[in-house]
Amino acid sequence: MYASDGQKSPGRKLLLAILIGVALALPLFSVWLLLYDRQSQSDEARSSITEGWGGPQAISGPVLVIPYRSTTTETSVGANNATLSRTREVVRELTLEPEAVDIASKVAPEVRKRSIYEAVVYDATAAGSARFAFPPDLARYGVDPATLDLAKAELRFGLSDPRGLGANPRVRIDGRPVRLQPGAGSGSGRGFFAFVDAAPLTGKSMVVEFAYEFRGNSSLTLAPHAGDTHWAVSSAWPHPSFGGSFLPGSRKLGADGFGADYRIGNLALGRSLVSTSDKGASDITAGPASPDTRYAEAVAAAAAGQNNASISLIQPVDLYSRIDRAVKYGFLFIGFTFLTLLMFDIIGGIRVSAVEYLLMGAAIVLFFVLLLAFAEVIGFTAAYIVASAAIAGLNTAYSAAVLGSWKRGYVIGGLLIGLYAVLYILLGLEAFSLLIGSILLFAALAGVMYATRRIDWSGTAKTEPAA
Repeated sequence: MYASDGQKSPGRKLLLAILIGVALALPLFSVWLLLYDRQSQSDEARSSITEGWGGPQAISGPVLVIPYRSTTTETSVGANNATLSRTREVVRELTLEPEAVDIASKVAPEVRKRSIYEAVVYDATAAGSARFAFPPDLARYGVDPATLDLAKAELRFGLSDPRGLGANPRVRIDGRPVRLQPGAGSGSGRGFFAFVDAAPLTGKSMVVEFAYEFRGNSSLTLAPHAGDTHWAVSSAWPHPSFGGSFLPGSRKLGADGFGADYRIGNLALGRSLVSTSDKGASDITAGPASPDTRYAEAVAAAAAGQNNASISLIQPVDLYSRIDRAVKYGFLFIGFTFLTLLMFDIIGGIRVSAVEYLLMGAAIVLFFVLLLAFAEVIGFTAAYIVASAAIAGLNTAYSAAVLGSWKRGYVIGGLLIGLYAVLYILLGLEAFSLLIGSILLFAALAGVMYATRRIDWSGTAKTEPAA
């Protein structure tokens, strides 16, 4: 039953076990590639489930954009190095952010499934009001109030994926409804806008009331544009993740959902309520903008984490990330199992062949494949129990036959069960997994050093002649 090891020294047996363990790195790496492939398929399936529903949404606005005339001087060098100057009139845009905006959002989540895959989508509402007022020092920004074309002003709202916009948005200015248009007006970007006459804004404030519904998935982000932004969000989803540049001042979490309350000022945003830009330069879905196009940093840049408040509806268990972490502990399982077999070989005198090392190591690698396959169907915890019980039972029975005793087989089985239990605990500990793992490795190394302290690893020691 046992392969003959001849006169191999303990050191050579240790080297053989190490070489076989290194050889098992290839199938362990193949398991990681399989995991990556399955995760990619899962991402594609989620995208397919949410296709046509609406992507991760980022909302922004409202802001008031007013065209105005400005005079610019262009210089050029002509013949005989003469400097030529030409003055012409251009149309620019004044972007006015509200002094205060109050937004209330309700998010109704839904888990949609297709085959073994699922994705979180939601229906949401945004309702609130904004107050606009002309700054008394408008001339400081290089804008002559007399050049403003107030009758051609645009009130703009940003929405990163307009496909999810509801059918009946409502906007009122000083109590009067306005007609909405798709897009970002004369600028580029995504969302909706309204042509308004800003003449009543001269000398007093203007109040804008709005309410609209939209659909999205995974996350909801607000890009604040106001002197004082108040955003209250509530949802029945029990597992939110708060991110972005700003966190809620107060929040309430529970099994029945969450509530979050944000308060953001323009001083924290680091910008003025007034900015100017060339006509059409304002892009409500672009990335970070220059000081003259501040509204350009609004919606699409929200995903980059710049000047926004973001809430993600995360899944409580990301099985692919947990399995990925488990695979990284694969060498720990192989090392402890091989070490136990080596102790039986060196100390117990029960010879173990290279094939037996290889087969038991292959069974340990198979554990991660079983874990991945079952986790996609029955969940991570149940899959972990099934896979660990199957591999521990298989290696217990095989090692009992190899080592010639069920008691010795139970030692291997007990070792594997203990390792699987420890690994499950480590996978649930984000902060202390490295500390606990390091302590366990230290304890194992100390035990091995103590058990093998009298072993002649080279096999060259000579016994003294009998008296």
